[in-house]
Amino acid sequence: MESASIPAGGAVVAADHAHHHGPPEAHRSSRVDPPFLGMLLFIISEVMLFGAFFTAYFFIRVVNGDAWPAEGDHLPVAIAGVNTAILVSSSFTMHWALEGARRENRRALRAGLLTTLLLGATFLVIQINEYFHVGFAISENAQSSIFYGLTGLHGAHVFVGITLLAFATIRAFRGHFTAKEHRGVELPGIYWHFVDVMWIVVYVTIYVI
Repeated sequence: MESASIPAGGAVVAADHAHHHGPPEAHRSSRVDPPFLGMLLFIISEVMLFGAFFTAYFFIRVVNGDAWPAEGDHLPVAIAGVNTAILVSSSFTMHWALEGARRENRRALRAGLLTTLLLGATFLVIQINEYFHVGFAISENAQSSIFYGLTGLHGAHVFVGITLLAFATIRAFRGHFTAKEHRGVELPGIYWHFVDVMWIVVYVTIYVI
């Protein structure tokens, strides 16, 4: 009795079926890494959110021609400038941490993340302290509402960024990141750079111009 021959291609297919379990992998229409793409889309949505507040700001200043800040109010430009320098510095330490992860330099990774976390917390503390000494309430006039709305919205994003950095820092001290797998540092870093850039726009628009 002759044995049935199996083509070589059929053997490969049979082997694939033997080792594959579960549904097939989802088809990707883009070569961009899904978590990275998700972060970019999230940032785009956040830019639109900030844009709504900036629209109200420009309506007050440009369309209505109202004074900014309102007459009798004063914005602490110098303190906000120092706070801006603190936040901008944190972008450099965040980059330092990411480079440390890519090179498997754990000391640079941990120091960079921890420093970024502390700088972000310092920024937030100064921002909250400013609210207690700025001298006007959120409901006092349209200008004060926009001021608290924009800076408060940014402060909320800083808090989210600090939370992400805290998780990344804990994982870094536990030795979770490698040169090939450091997404847990890269994605919070992208978000943190967005927070920094957005604050520069807020500072120049609200405090300087």
